[in-house]
Amino acid sequence: MKNKMKITNRWSKKTILEGDSKSLKTFLEQNREADLREADLHGVDLCEVRLCGADLSGADLSGANLRRANLWEVDLSGANLSGANLHGADLSGANLYGADLSGANLCGADLSGANLCGADLSGANLCGADLSGAKIKSTQKEELLESIQIVTD
Repeated sequence: MKNKMKITNRWSKKTILEGDSKSLKTFLEQNREADLREADLHGVDLCEVRLCGADLSGADLSGANLRRANLWEVDLSGANLSGANLHGADLSGANLYGADLSGANLCGADLSGANLCGADLSGANLCGADLSGAKIKSTQKEELLESIQIVTD
């Protein structure tokens, strides 16, 4: 059974994508080439979604369940991911420049080669995350070390 799906812009509330699908996860996977910039996806359940290479810049994914999601090389620059569950997610090569990851669960996530410059990592859980080759600003080092539970005193 298919349901009506509608994704709106988080600011203007105008429809940016609509159609029929059995689930939001399937709908997004089928339309990952669509312009999803500034999409309002807060609080959605996208566990194990595959959105490789999608443009979700400026999107609102606050409180979303993205556990074990494949977000390889996804553009999440300026996105709101505060409080999102990204446990075990593949964010390798993702652009998270200026993203709000405050309070996000990134435990066990693959952030290798990701751009984290200017991202807000306050209160984020990065325990066990792969940060090899990730780009951060020197001003973020203390915040990052706290997020992976390393004390530098």
